[in-house]
Amino acid sequence: MDDTHTLPTRRKRLATLIRLRRQRAMLVFGVAAIVPASAALAVSENEAPQTVAIGNGVAGVDSELPAASPVPAEEAAPAKNRLAALAHQVEADVSDIRRELGTGEASYYGPGLSGRPTANGERFDPTELTAAHRTLPFGSKVRVTSERTGKSVTVRINDRGPFHGNRVIDLSEAAARTIGLASRGRGQVRMALLN
Repeated sequence: MDDTHTLPTRRKRLATLIRLRRQRAMLVFGVAAIVPASAALAVSENEAPQTVAIGNGVAGVDSELPAASPVPAEEAAPAKNRLAALAHQVEADVSDIRRELGTGEASYYGPGLSGRPTANGERFDPTELTAAHRTLPFGSKVRVTSERTGKSVTVRINDRGPFHGNRVIDLSEAAARTIGLASRGRGQVRMALLN
């Protein structure tokens, strides 16, 4: 019996064809610049692509694929630098907001609560940028922006509440002053959970 028809040989051939198909697809979509292993498979524009026969072929899979040739180091370096610059630009453009939490009414802790324990066990300090929220995990960072003033502050969730009316967050006095909420006592805010 010819060993080209054995099941293990067919599996190897199919695995090789699948791997080569994936590599070719990655080259088509420009992933060769991202994945160094794929960069070695790029075919130079000056050379005519060679083909390599892969056995008898498998139904639905091309039997000839372009041969791989390494990319010279001087050509690979500029692509890598362009990719690094692009990644840096995208990183700078992407906000640190993980999820928008919507809008609602905010209030702030009264002065008589200083030194009392918060829900996570800390002592409440009105000079710190902290807040109470009903459901967010302790330690979460939330950007709170006043709808009236447009000013923002980042607070750390360390308590539970507010439990009055339809308020969504209770700020420390320092946080409320930062966004101009302290003089009014409460106001509409926009919130975003940060990374």
